Amino acid sequence: MSSIVIVLPKIEDAKKIRSVLERHGLSVASVCNTASSALASASELGSGVMISGYRLPDMNYYDLAECLPKDFELLLLASARVICEVPSFILSVEMPMKAGDLVNTVNMILTQQERRRRKEKNKPKTRSWKEQNYISNAKMMLMQRNHLSEEDAYRYIQKSSMDSGTNMVETAQMLLMLFYEE
Repeated sequence: MSSIVIVLPKIEDAKKIRSVLERHGLSVASVCNTASSALASASELGSGVMISGYRLPDMNYYDLAECLPKDFELLLLASARVICEVPSFILSVEMPMKAGDLVNTVNMILTQQERRRRKEKNKPKTRSWKEQNYISNAKMMLMQRNHLSEEDAYRYIQKSSMDSGTNMVETAQMLLMLFYEE
C-alpha cells in the first residue's frame, strides 16, 4: 500500500495540501516540517510519495531525494525558476499550483508504483543452480527414454506440475526418483 508524506517548512501549508488531497480521496499518512521526521515516517511506511518543498530547515529537496527509501518517490513543489534546474528524475509541480495538477500527479505516481509492485509480484522467482539441475536432469531423462524434444520434455514437466499441484522442481524430483527406481 502506497502512502503520502508531506514535508514543507511551514506546517500550516502542509496541512492545507493534506486537506486538498483528502478532499480528492487521497489519504495522507504524515505531515512534517523537517526532512528528518519525513524520512522517519517514510521508512516506517514502506512505499509512496513524498511531497516536498525546495528548501527544508534541515536539508534541501535533492538531499532528501537521495535519502528516500527505494520505494518512495519525491514530488517537488517549487517555482518555475527552481523547476528549470531540477534533475529529470525528480517530478515537480509548479507553484502556485492548481489542486487538479497536484492530485493528478500524485495519482499518476501512485498508479505507477502499484503497476511496478504487481509486475514484481508476478515475476517468476529465480531458481537456484540445484533446482535448475533437477529440472535439466528430468528433461534429459524424458528426452532419452521417451524420445521427446527438449521443449516437449519441459512442457511435460510443466503440465505434470500443474496437474499434480506441485512446483516444477518437486515434479522433476519425483520424475527422477521414478526413473531411478526402474
